[in-house]
Amino acid sequence: MTPPSKKALVPFVSVANMMAFVNLTGIEKVLADLAQVIEADFRRWPEFDKTPRVASHSNVGVIELMPTADASFYGFKYVNGHPTNTRAGLQTVTAFGLLADVQTGYPVLLTEMTILTALRTAAMSALAAKHLAPKGARTMAMIGNGAQSEFQCLAFKAVCGIDTVRLYDIDPAATAKCARNLAGSGLTVVTCKTAEAAVEGAEIITTCTADKQYATILTDNMVGPGVHINAIGGDCPGKTELHRDILLRSSIFVEYPPQTRVEGEIQQLDADHPVIELWEVFLGKAKGRTDSRQITLFDSVGFAIEDFSALCYINAHIRETGLFEDLDMLADPDDPRDLFGMVQRAK
Repeated sequence: MTPPSKKALVPFVSVANMMAFVNLTGIEKVLADLAQVIEADFRRWPEFDKTPRVASHSNVGVIELMPTADASFYGFKYVNGHPTNTRAGLQTVTAFGLLADVQTGYPVLLTEMTILTALRTAAMSALAAKHLAPKGARTMAMIGNGAQSEFQCLAFKAVCGIDTVRLYDIDPAATAKCARNLAGSGLTVVTCKTAEAAVEGAEIITTCTADKQYATILTDNMVGPGVHINAIGGDCPGKTELHRDILLRSSIFVEYPPQTRVEGEIQQLDADHPVIELWEVFLGKAKGRTDSRQITLFDSVGFAIEDFSALCYINAHIRETGLFEDLDMLADPDDPRDLFGMVQRAK
């Protein structure tokens, strides 16, 4: 890309503009496009700087920075996870992100990422399932019907061809909300009164619960042979959703092992328990699903390259829509060495 000029303003995508962009483009197209961009970036995995996210934990949640870079761009996301926020009418997860030009260090995009994180998380889930789920899978159980659930269901429809979702949440109001939001989506929506009922007949099981605790959303007897599990709720130390015995029966696929072993379902296992990295599956360096009775598990915690992909996607498309605001973030003295003089002249 052309480096920004000294007078450049930084495009900022607000929540209102992100919603407008998604509605203008079409949510299923955005999800499918994001899946393609993420897969393309995972296929060049060695080109990226990689590090586990930098996390600050408290007894009520976590605040994290998720950085990565390739030769052209540096990106990071600020994100929190506070499950008790919903009691005060606040979001469990909020986020914003920045993309910068490696050649100059100048930021080229600042954007909300609360909505964008939900979109990229759903796109990543569906992308993994495209490679791991049983061929011809059409039914997904969606256990946990909170803020992520509709995005997940629509991503699986757009990327994997799912046509039926079976919904369950411990809060019936959440299930009713999800069913209402999915009305008219083209999906057949079945509301269930128990998690056991939700998984009946489902080839794919997605778990997406928020409580920061060692939980057992799926017990071992609920998971039969041949299913694909998309476990996205366990994403920090001390937070899991699956019984350990399920892990021992599954082929486990992860984004970045040094992060997942600390934060994912596999924190329950020995540190040397074998896992398969998804980027190697995408490149054909490792096998995904190998037979019809295999249980595949995507132990998803979210990794910075996925956010980088989402930032680059928005950066590539937002200007043509006009759905952004210019921010004066970059000091630009006539003489780069005279920042003080610029301040003085502002009098």
